[in-house]
Amino acid sequence: QVQLVESGGGLVQPGGSLRLSCASSGILFSIYEMAWYRQAPGKQRELVAVITRGGSTDYAVAVKGRFTISRDNAKNTLYLQMNSLKPEDTAVYYCRTNSPRSYWGQGTQVTVSS
Repeated sequence: QVQLVESGGGLVQPGGSLRLSCASSGILFSIYEMAWYRQAPGKQRELVAVITRGGSTDYAVAVKGRFTISRDNAKNTLYLQMNSLKPEDTAVYYCRTNSPRSYWGQGTQVTVSS
Protein backbone atom coordinates (compact mmCIF):
# COMPACT_ATOMS: atom_id res chain seq x y z
CA GLN A 1 0.00 0.00 0.00
CA VAL A 2 1.17 3.50 -0.86
CA GLN A 3 1.09 6.08 1.91
CA LEU A 4 2.05 9.75 2.13
CA VAL A 5 1.69 11.11 5.67
CA GLU A 6 2.18 14.83 6.35
CA SER A 7 3.09 16.20 9.77
CA GLY A 8 4.38 19.39 11.37
CA GLY A 9 1.42 21.69 10.85
CA GLY A 10 0.00 23.89 13.57
CA LEU A 11 -0.61 27.44 14.75
CA VAL A 12 2.17 29.99 14.31
CA GLN A 13 2.40 33.79 14.61
CA PRO A 14 3.08 36.01 11.60
CA GLY A 15 6.82 36.10 10.94
CA GLY A 16 7.31 32.68 12.50
CA SER A 17 8.59 29.43 11.03
CA LEU A 18 7.32 25.89 10.58
CA ARG A 19 8.77 22.73 9.05
CA LEU A 20 6.45 20.23 7.36
CA SER A 21 7.37 16.60 6.72
CA CYS A 22 5.91 14.02 4.35
CA ALA A 23 6.82 10.42 5.12
CA SER A 24 6.32 8.03 2.21
CA SER A 25 6.02 4.26 2.02
CA GLY A 26 5.18 1.73 -0.68
CA ILE A 27 6.99 3.57 -3.50
CA LEU A 28 10.53 3.88 -4.84
CA PHE A 29 10.77 7.38 -3.40
CA SER A 30 14.06 8.32 -5.06
CA ILE A 31 12.63 8.12 -8.61
CA TYR A 32 9.60 10.35 -7.92
CA GLU A 33 9.21 14.04 -8.60
CA MET A 34 7.61 15.42 -5.43
CA ALA A 35 5.57 18.53 -4.67
CA TRP A 36 3.77 20.49 -1.97
CA TYR A 37 0.32 21.93 -2.65
CA ARG A 38 -1.95 24.01 -0.44
CA GLN A 39 -5.63 24.91 -0.29
CA ALA A 40 -6.94 27.91 1.66
CA PRO A 41 -10.60 28.24 2.70
CA GLY A 42 -12.77 29.14 -0.29
CA LYS A 43 -9.86 28.91 -2.75
CA GLN A 44 -8.58 26.38 -5.27
CA ARG A 45 -5.70 24.07 -4.50
CA GLU A 46 -2.41 25.54 -5.75
CA LEU A 47 1.13 24.32 -6.31
CA VAL A 48 3.58 25.65 -3.71
CA ALA A 49 6.88 23.99 -4.58
CA VAL A 50 8.32 21.10 -6.59
CA ILE A 51 11.53 19.07 -6.42
CA THR A 52 12.73 16.72 -9.16
CA ARG A 53 14.52 13.40 -8.87
CA GLY A 54 17.77 15.25 -9.49
CA GLY A 55 17.11 17.83 -6.77
CA SER A 56 16.11 20.77 -8.96
CA THR A 57 13.50 23.01 -7.27
CA ASP A 58 10.91 25.59 -8.23
CA TYR A 59 8.46 27.72 -6.23
CA ALA A 60 5.27 29.68 -6.55
CA VAL A 61 5.95 33.41 -6.71
CA ALA A 62 4.02 33.96 -3.46
CA VAL A 63 6.46 31.82 -1.43
CA LYS A 64 9.75 32.30 -3.29
CA GLY A 65 12.52 33.37 -0.93
CA ARG A 66 10.58 32.25 2.17
CA PHE A 67 9.96 28.51 1.64
CA THR A 68 12.47 25.74 0.90
CA ILE A 69 11.55 22.29 -0.41
CA SER A 70 13.99 19.42 0.18
CA ARG A 71 14.11 15.64 0.23
CA ASP A 72 15.98 12.91 2.09
CA ASN A 73 15.95 9.82 -0.12
CA ALA A 74 17.54 7.67 2.59
CA LYS A 75 14.54 8.40 4.83
CA ASN A 76 11.91 8.42 2.03
CA THR A 77 10.82 11.83 3.32
CA LEU A 78 9.93 15.20 1.77
CA TYR A 79 10.22 18.49 3.68
CA LEU A 80 8.97 22.06 3.42
CA GLN A 81 10.73 24.68 5.53
CA MET A 82 8.49 27.74 5.86
CA ASN A 83 9.95 31.02 7.15
CA SER A 84 8.57 34.55 7.49
CA LEU A 85 5.04 33.17 7.53
CA LYS A 86 2.11 35.41 6.64
CA PRO A 87 -1.62 35.08 7.39
CA GLU A 88 -2.10 34.47 3.64
CA ASP A 89 -0.12 31.21 4.05
CA THR A 90 -2.95 29.74 6.14
CA ALA A 91 -4.11 26.58 4.35
CA VAL A 92 -4.15 22.81 4.38
CA TYR A 93 -0.81 21.66 2.96
CA TYR A 94 -0.65 18.46 0.89
CA CYS A 95 2.23 16.25 -0.19
CA ARG A 96 1.98 14.83 -3.73
CA THR A 97 3.94 12.61 -6.08
CA ASN A 98 3.85 14.33 -9.49
CA SER A 99 5.43 11.49 -11.47
CA PRO A 100 5.76 8.75 -12.58
CA ARG A 101 2.40 8.19 -10.85
CA SER A 102 0.20 10.51 -8.78
CA TYR A 103 -0.50 9.97 -5.07
CA TRP A 104 -1.78 12.41 -2.43
CA GLY A 105 -1.28 12.71 1.30
CA GLN A 106 -4.11 13.53 3.70
CA GLY A 107 -2.97 17.09 4.39
CA THR A 108 -1.85 19.02 7.45
CA GLN A 109 -3.33 22.32 8.68
CA VAL A 110 -1.14 25.42 8.88
CA THR A 111 -2.67 28.47 10.57
CA VAL A 112 -0.79 31.79 10.69
CA SER A 113 -2.46 34.18 13.12
CA SER A 114 -1.72 36.50 16.01
